[in-house]
Amino acid sequence: MKIGDKVSVLDDDITGFVKGFENGSVVVSTTDDFDLQFAEEELVVVDKNFSDHEMHFDRISEVISEKTERKPSKNRRVKPKERVLPPMEVDLHIHQLVKNSKHMSNYDMLTIQVDTAKRQLDFAISKRIQRIVFIHGVGAGVLKAELEFLFKRYDNLKYYDANFQKYGRGAVEVYIFQNKID
Repeated sequence: MKIGDKVSVLDDDITGFVKGFENGSVVVSTTDDFDLQFAEEELVVVDKNFSDHEMHFDRISEVISEKTERKPSKNRRVKPKERVLPPMEVDLHIHQLVKNSKHMSNYDMLTIQVDTAKRQLDFAISKRIQRIVFIHGVGAGVLKAELEFLFKRYDNLKYYDANFQKYGRGAVEVYIFQNKID
């Protein structure tokens, strides 16, 4: 590679001409008139007549294997840790909780639903799960009122309507404040 050669960057859509060499890197003047520095391994000379030796199949396969070999990057971008975990979902529809509700009274069904909600809420608190969505469905609003009464007995949580696009009007999301354990 020499000054004036037309080069292209291997991993990017950048083309330009070799302007010079500086601190072990090649200075390339791009077609957009920017001067950028690249390692010589990152560049390929274009519009050059290659000799038979350079075009030999073994050499090409060597270059391809070097290219496909994963080398650790010095400045690898680390994605931030996922901070918002999906909420735990609890479906309180009676047909999800019992096999057959045909001979059950409304009181019995409501009791099973509220007991399930309390058990799942206590489980989430013990396992330090921060968010739970209780799917109660849209009806007369009795189960929703009972759930709100249950949630008011806890000091370490707040509740609000769940995501309307995902659940419609039939769900409540509970956020549990986690106390730091020393």
